Amino acid sequence: MKQHQKMLLGIVIGTVAGIAANTLAGGAPWLEWVVTNITALAGQIFLRLLLMLVVPLLFSALVMGVCELDLKQLGRLGLRTMGYTVVVSSIAVLIGLLLVNTLKPGLGLSDEARALAMKGTSVQAAPSPSNTSVPSLIAAMIPSNPIKAAADGDMISLIIFSLIFGLGLALTPTEGAQRLRETIQGLHDVMMKLIDGVLKLAPYGVGALLFSMMARLGIGVLMQVASYVGVVLLALGLHMFGVYSLSVRFLGGRNPLTFFRDCRLAIVTAFSTASSSATLPTALKVAEENLKLPRNVARFVLTAGSAMNQNGTALFEGVTVLFLAQVFGVQLSIADQAVVMFICVLAGIGTAGVPAGSIPVIAMILGLFKIPPEGLALVLGVDRFLDMCRTTLNVTGDLAAAVYVARGEPALTAESEGTQLEPGSPAS
Repeated sequence: MKQHQKMLLGIVIGTVAGIAANTLAGGAPWLEWVVTNITALAGQIFLRLLLMLVVPLLFSALVMGVCELDLKQLGRLGLRTMGYTVVVSSIAVLIGLLLVNTLKPGLGLSDEARALAMKGTSVQAAPSPSNTSVPSLIAAMIPSNPIKAAADGDMISLIIFSLIFGLGLALTPTEGAQRLRETIQGLHDVMMKLIDGVLKLAPYGVGALLFSMMARLGIGVLMQVASYVGVVLLALGLHMFGVYSLSVRFLGGRNPLTFFRDCRLAIVTAFSTASSSATLPTALKVAEENLKLPRNVARFVLTAGSAMNQNGTALFEGVTVLFLAQVFGVQLSIADQAVVMFICVLAGIGTAGVPAGSIPVIAMILGLFKIPPEGLALVLGVDRFLDMCRTTLNVTGDLAAAVYVARGEPALTAESEGTQLEPGSPAS
């Protein structure tokens, strides 16, 4: 069996077994012991093995990607990547807002679900953008201590440092700098080799993660807010198979069916881990080996995109805010919804690529519009499942962005770092 088929099998077995365990023995002490000490532990070990590789891989991939670009190409790639991210994220949020306003999932909520919401939950809100000026936001992106940024998981600051470091390395023509470049390339090669080893554990890891979630929650939690879950899934599906298909076909010049088939391994990994950061190693592997994208472009776009191109997160945040506004009868004008859309696009660029990373941002937006934050109790019950779905959209969006940005860009051959291919050649 191929790797993605093994992972799909792990997802199916873990989900079905978890639902069965919850149905037959939900709440039993022995089941909680099994989940806590065996399946959840196994799933967390797999997830942490992937996350362990993210920082050295992101640093080495981005530094080498910048070293293999000339300055004009670096600026062009940056502008195209950022422009694509803003436009596509805006479309994602707009799709979500239109569906919520049309289908109104918050108006049909049961009294039991409303009572659950009023019980409340404790979520620390992200800092409000009204308390932070644009200059300070820009300054905060530049790390005063890159080691601390890496330790704190501040991926945007780490990306900025890696870009600056790669630029400095590219502009230093000494023998020592050349040896350092070879060392960083060696680090990247080692990380990719380790990824191959970790992915062999993926079917067991993803099965354990899914079993733990379903054994604890069961399928009943989805039924309580089925209308909300349905709207989120519909919006994510329209964006993934509609917007991305059009992007890949008309901006990337590729067959969408072939694109999705080539991305299967990254899609399955994103769904099972619910983490864009944890999926970055697999996405880089897919981009270079399956999509045959230029190595330098794939490294640049995907490492930046894993932290900044969060279309699914932006969409989810917009849908959730409007859904909870409907639940509590808070009327949001067109102008208010435009502000929500703007904040969600910015938050999609800055939200951490880890499970549940968008919840503090949603809490902050709810506070801005006087929507009771207790409503997040409704969302948290199904957030893990929806997180898996929106992360799938995020990672697929990164690969779609890489396909667009790579179109027409010259690439370095795998054999020689000094020989450039023509833009129309097969490897580009």
